[in-house]
Amino acid sequence: MSTFTTADGTEIYFKDWGQGKAVLFSHGWPLDADMWDSQMHYLASRGYRTIAFDRRGFGRSSQPWTGYDYDTFAEDIHQLIEHLGLESVTLVGFSMGGGDISRYIGRHGTAKVAGLVLLGAVTPIFGKTESFPEGVPKGVFDGIKAGLLKDRAQFISDFAAPFYGTNKNQTVSEGVLTQTLNIALLASLKGTVDCVTAFSGTDFRADLAKVDVPTLVIHGDADQIVPFETTGKLAAKAVPGAELKVYEGAPHGFAVTHQEQLNEDLLAFLNK
Repeated sequence: MSTFTTADGTEIYFKDWGQGKAVLFSHGWPLDADMWDSQMHYLASRGYRTIAFDRRGFGRSSQPWTGYDYDTFAEDIHQLIEHLGLESVTLVGFSMGGGDISRYIGRHGTAKVAGLVLLGAVTPIFGKTESFPEGVPKGVFDGIKAGLLKDRAQFISDFAAPFYGTNKNQTVSEGVLTQTLNIALLASLKGTVDCVTAFSGTDFRADLAKVDVPTLVIHGDADQIVPFETTGKLAAKAVPGAELKVYEGAPHGFAVTHQEQLNEDLLAFLNK
């Protein structure tokens, strides 16, 4: 397997396909790099180098007890970029992964970044705070953590319905549902729970203020997990010149339900 070891001794798995301008993908919760296989294959077949990693605690990466916070996630990305010697890389983040690529820019700037793509992302802020009362209430996230600790397998299985919108007339295969559960159960329980705290309680507004590269925001208007009106819509407004694409009727998991459309939109953005 392709891995590298971070400064704190965590082993991070990554896949690296194709040749050309680099595109680095950061996955959502509670998935891993495999969620990007369609996008990676599509772009690598069209002249791009595509890289995706398993976040610490997930997939084939090691499972430390600590480090499940966005400053650490951003440093992991920084060290991966340095390890691979990447320049002019386009960063693509889905859901919680949109947070760590934004925090990377907040901490390290855009000297090595050609573009930013936020897909159903938790930016600029996800959870409700005093300064962001329209966010998702804390009780929702407390319920998620309680469900994970009680019966993670069943919670993730049930979570797939709103994630993919199968409770709202979307259709995905039994294979996708099986793969989603299998991927989620590879992860550290500690990491899975701690990441809920991270993505619900981190404010990325200062990070987005530092974005000065071409930016694409894509969000489904039927997202039941990360509401478009308080995330994607505001993220696009926060980055000057950002392009916003709203997928009509799309759920959170539109990388699967709107796979072809997403692949084509990513290629068009990269080809600009």
